[in-house]
Amino acid sequence: MNPFDLTGKLAVVTGARRGIGRAMARALAEAGADVIGVSASLERSDSAVERDVVATGRTFEAIRTDLADPGAVRALGASLTDRERPVDILVNNAGTIRRAPAVEHAYADWELVLQVNLTSQFALTRAVGATMVARGQGKIIFTASLLSFQGGVNVAGYTAAKHGVAGLTKALANEWAPHGVNVNAIAPGYIATDNTRALQDDPQRSKAILDRIPAGRWGSADDLAGATVFLASDAAAYVHGTVLPVDGGWLGR
Repeated sequence: MNPFDLTGKLAVVTGARRGIGRAMARALAEAGADVIGVSASLERSDSAVERDVVATGRTFEAIRTDLADPGAVRALGASLTDRERPVDILVNNAGTIRRAPAVEHAYADWELVLQVNLTSQFALTRAVGATMVARGQGKIIFTASLLSFQGGVNVAGYTAAKHGVAGLTKALANEWAPHGVNVNAIAPGYIATDNTRALQDDPQRSKAILDRIPAGRWGSADDLAGATVFLASDAAAYVHGTVLPVDGGWLGR
């Protein structure tokens, strides 16, 4: 038997419209899972991620939900738990970032980043995780960050949220591991996505980043595929509460 086979599983991926979320959804589908994609701006039909998933022979459903809206997040959680088919895999990937020196970091930006990157993820995970605990099985994967370990520059809200994601991963794993639910996180390194466009476009920052990465390149969203499938599969049955860096060796430098 293939422990990485996800045939028959249902995965929910937030932030699935593009970048890392799209790559994660595609990887899960290639491993056999049907996918529900969630994003504030996800097309109702014929999105790029839907085409990716359907091309593997799996089913795809699009749900448009703004994770900055607490009421919408609670409604999403209720909708997912009320379905006849239970969610087997929850990937909490949606996120946003605001860059500014701390003394200029607006409270509105702080609240937005904390809501999308941390509070909404707790609310959704609490709802879906309760059904997993009741069933005695399930996989939950958060998208953490290198800034779950480090402080970063000009991203106080994002860093606080991503430290919170790492702590939440461990706290939920402590509670839910005895019930057969695996809670883990992936910490992407410097991945070439829209969130890092400002860094990629800054020649000095980009060079400084590349000089520190032993792999010698920016990561691609597809570099997260293997870790996602691993943590979503039976191969990770005894993996609980870990924050797995996929960073080209950055943290080991």
